[in-house]
Amino acid sequence: MNRDPVLHLLGVARKAGRLELGEEPVGALCRARQAKLLLLATDAAPNTRRRCIHFSQAGNAPWLELPFTKEELGFSLGRGSCAMLALSDAGLAASLAKSLARRDPKYSQTALPLQEKAAKALQRQRERRRHEKKLQAAGKKPWAPPPAPPKKPPDPEKPAPRRGKKPGPVGRHLSGKLRHNP
Repeated sequence: MNRDPVLHLLGVARKAGRLELGEEPVGALCRARQAKLLLLATDAAPNTRRRCIHFSQAGNAPWLELPFTKEELGFSLGRGSCAMLALSDAGLAASLAKSLARRDPKYSQTALPLQEKAAKALQRQRERRRHEKKLQAAGKKPWAPPPAPPKKPPDPEKPAPRRGKKPGPVGRHLSGKLRHNP
């Protein structure tokens, strides 16, 4: 079976849980600013294209039109059809854009910034691991809030505070009847 590398990467991203399918999940991912790349089918409706551009601006993520139809995307991802997708992993987004750029140079202007973002994310991940290893080697635990101070025993000379509702005032209800709040 001759499978396209772009569709293969999308399948890997879906299995890894880093791919959202459909307008609602993509919109939610963009609003949470977790989307790294939005993808659109070539035969997507004009309204879907408009929403994709809006999501892209809201989530500060680039968008690309894929050279596949809704049916081709849906078939490769195990659905009937799919017009809009979003990747939430910077490394997978960079790999996909690089694969698209090899096929067509018009994708290269999006691929380069995504590769830079992926490299920065990988560097942050390595630094975090190094820091955790240092803490583990030193026998220190990551920061945690200090324990609460111990409670003092009640003073036997002081009366215990009253718990519950205080009696309310006596007054007239809207109906004119006398009321008393116990």
